[in-house]
Amino acid sequence: MVTSPPDLTPLLTRQRTFWASGAPRQLEFRLAALKRLRQAIVDRQAEIVAAVQQDLGRPEFEGYFEVGTISELDYVLQHLPAWVRPQPVPLALNQRPGRAWIQPQPKGVVLIIGPWNYPFQLILSPLIGAIAAGNCALVKPSELAPTTARVLAQLVVATFDPAHVALVEGGVETAQALLAEKFDHIFFTGGERVGRLVLQAAAPHLTPVTLELGGKSPCLVTPDIDLAVAARRIIWGKFLNAGQTCVAPDYLLVEESLQPALVRALQDRLRQCYGADPAQSPDYGRIVNPHQFDRLVRLLGSGRLLQGGESDRQSRYLAPTLIDQVSWSDPVMQEEIFGPILPILTYRHLDEAIALINQRPQPLALYLFCRDRRLQQRVIANTQAGTVCLNDVILQVAVWDLPFGGRGSSGLGTYHGRHSFQTFSHAQGVLQKPFWLDMDWRYPPYANKVKLFKRFLRLE
Repeated sequence: MVTSPPDLTPLLTRQRTFWASGAPRQLEFRLAALKRLRQAIVDRQAEIVAAVQQDLGRPEFEGYFEVGTISELDYVLQHLPAWVRPQPVPLALNQRPGRAWIQPQPKGVVLIIGPWNYPFQLILSPLIGAIAAGNCALVKPSELAPTTARVLAQLVVATFDPAHVALVEGGVETAQALLAEKFDHIFFTGGERVGRLVLQAAAPHLTPVTLELGGKSPCLVTPDIDLAVAARRIIWGKFLNAGQTCVAPDYLLVEESLQPALVRALQDRLRQCYGADPAQSPDYGRIVNPHQFDRLVRLLGSGRLLQGGESDRQSRYLAPTLIDQVSWSDPVMQEEIFGPILPILTYRHLDEAIALINQRPQPLALYLFCRDRRLQQRVIANTQAGTVCLNDVILQVAVWDLPFGGRGSSGLGTYHGRHSFQTFSHAQGVLQKPFWLDMDWRYPPYANKVKLFKRFLRLE
């Protein structure tokens, strides 16, 4: 483990030397490292859950979502031997004889910078992909979740040779020192503002970057739904981790005739989940720090309060809150909320709702509650979002065969499962030709060959 920027240069040199040795690229080495990581997570599961409870006031059940990264790890262990094989591609007749294939190659030494909202899972998930692809990795957890960062540091030290995987703790200065170094890939999860800084830092080195950001993910609701089920799923997804989830529904966009009934269903579901006083509920989390708490409280100045709104700065408690009568120009609609405030807006016609969504930056997720498959396809075809989930929320991120990532201001690149392996690999194209047939049509002198070549290209 490294704890200060002055140690970065020798550590990176050591990792580059180790990677150049070829050891991390061997399939057996990758599988063994991933199996050790799995066992380390199992052995420390109670510590991990306790750490996120300490950092975020997370209920024990939600704390196990961090440990749930084992599900992706098992998926990768199962499929990695197939992923590393060369992938044959067909040759056109004019390229024969010969054969061609795609050879996945590791990129080298990669940097992974994680966020505070899921401080264990969102470090481990990209790390699994980096190891599976055959890289060495330097990881930096968020300093805003210090207890989890310490558990991560202990896990990394006990599980890996630092020449293979190492962890750096620290704040902004450490991040800046890391980004000043040259890596073969940078993977960042966090907010849009810092994502831009990461991209700028990578540019002088021409380092490829994956940015997992966020944005205002809309939840569009049409009248032809199961109201009780929709309310149950929306409340769970929005107030999971006290709203501090990058793919949480940021706001509801509801057909106006449905709005009163949906509000009542949401209010009923809130009481069923968290009781009359959510501050006393063992199943409701807390805001990560006073800075985020103050930002969220300021957003409560918009709209009409339908439920919630209570807060306590000392315990960083902000009640699950429903509001309506907000305008698109209100502060609560100008930035990603990333907290337990759910604005409810209405529309008259679906085309109006689609236009409203398209007037905003492309979100990380789009949720649609609708039975009509034609309307589902209409919304998908006419909107742009990183991911889409129909008639549910959040769960698309745990389908390991699906790519997860944003577009535009919500992110750059994808990961999860094989997509993580591909993100941390270079897809090298290889063409092999025999010696036994060597036609002279492509070699000088070119006299009398232009007409033949034009015919070959079907230009005449």
